[in-house]
Amino acid sequence: MQKLKVKGKNILSGEIKISGSKNATLPILAASILSEKKIDLKRVPLVKDVVTMCHLLKYMGSNIKINSQKKNILINNKNKKFKKIAPYSFVKTMRAGVIVLGSLLARFGKAKVSLPGGCAIGTRPVDIHLYGLKRLGAKIKIKNGYIFAEAKKGLTGAQIRFPSISVGATENVIIAASLAKGITYLKNCACEPEIKNLTDFLNKMGANISWLGKREIKIIGCKKFNHVSHQVMFDRIEAGTFIIAGALIGKKLKISGIQTRFLNTEIKILRKMGVRMQISKDYIYILHSPKIKPVKIKTEPYPGFPTDLQAQMIVLMTKAKGKSQIKENIFENRFMHVPELNRMGAKINTLGNLSYVEGPQNLNGAEVMATDLRASVSLVLAGLIANNQTVINRVYHLDRGYEDLEKKLRQCKAKISRIF
Repeated sequence: MQKLKVKGKNILSGEIKISGSKNATLPILAASILSEKKIDLKRVPLVKDVVTMCHLLKYMGSNIKINSQKKNILINNKNKKFKKIAPYSFVKTMRAGVIVLGSLLARFGKAKVSLPGGCAIGTRPVDIHLYGLKRLGAKIKIKNGYIFAEAKKGLTGAQIRFPSISVGATENVIIAASLAKGITYLKNCACEPEIKNLTDFLNKMGANISWLGKREIKIIGCKKFNHVSHQVMFDRIEAGTFIIAGALIGKKLKISGIQTRFLNTEIKILRKMGVRMQISKDYIYILHSPKIKPVKIKTEPYPGFPTDLQAQMIVLMTKAKGKSQIKENIFENRFMHVPELNRMGAKINTLGNLSYVEGPQNLNGAEVMATDLRASVSLVLAGLIANNQTVINRVYHLDRGYEDLEKKLRQCKAKISRIF
């Protein structure tokens, strides 16, 4: 099993170019099932989750070609016969696989999709997905670990208010409603930039989707689609991760290929903590920041602080002079990195969905184990500032969501390598 070896205390400097967003790419790939026309996706991050989704689409019958050098994916589903099933073998490691449910239902009126897997960070049920699809007229049952869905006469537009904010459910229902008869109104939607990147893609393809407010969407069902070329937005979580790396041990580290307007909450909190930054609309310089201050934050749906940066932020909190607090409001089991960080010398106490971090603490290298995608990268960040050497096990979690992580860090003077 592969491991990462990190030798700490090397100051980061240089430039890190941020890849395309995994969380934007996956629903766009799922939405490609709707169309028989050519689709050209640009700036695609070739991480494990994206490759798995491509394999799933190929299994179902999609004609999909990956250009790894150009970071492009070409799709042409004309005259292709589709299997209406997404098996467990594909969906077990990738929660986003369930989003093909809306696409298959909308185009073919039938779908059999495995209940999803992914990181072990909480139950993350699909009940909100199913609620929305049922409101569009689907008949759904769950049996033997699979979702069986049918809409013999097609889906029909409806007024839907999600009982709680869900990114995946919002994406699934948007995709399905794009081909439904009539008009759909969605309320209490997730409004992440990645969802707006999805609606931009669908509109380019010929859909009729408009945002009426921060969490309200109107969708007029369409009958045919166009050829489309679309660039995936930058990865907000990768950007946030490397900004935190720069705050921890950087000196004029440039984070480029971004849109800083989508990072306002993160920037505001980091500035409050004493992180020194020079900010432009499409890049950030992270300057030497020796005086980190404690802070109290909570994870929330966008535009709040993202749960996917909680683990990384806890590492930064270990350098703050005083006691910090972070409240996890999204997932109930997302502090599994805490025991590993404590083994490295951190002083973190967890009570329910609250973690209290005492700082500043000098971390020491140790052999640690990644438990999920974002926890794995938090251990990399800890290794960058720790004395001696850190060895991180189970880095396959990391490969699900970070493209060329070691290469990008090495280019900025980090000492990090993969052990096979």
